[in-house]
Amino acid sequence: MAESESQEENYYNGEKMVENFNTDMEELLDEMEKLTVRAAWMAYNYVAIQTNPGPYNAMQHLEDAFLMCKEQMEKKWQEVLLESRGEGQKKE
Repeated sequence: MAESESQEENYYNGEKMVENFNTDMEELLDEMEKLTVRAAWMAYNYVAIQTNPGPYNAMQHLEDAFLMCKEQMEKKWQEVLLESRGEGQKKE
């Protein structure tokens, strides 16, 4: 009786191991697919930039301008917050 229970446990454990293996393999394959697509896009972008650097340079300029604008907006926002806190204290 104990031997048949042990065989059932071994079968169950083996079945679980196969399921876990299949799940792990599917996850790894999905990750590999994502990485492959990402690498393909990187290669495509590299060729596009080398062929015609104008759009890349324009995007770089726009990104720089955006970051400078964002920085200025954050500074102004901090000033507004400080002014509003100062006025709130004066009224009290």
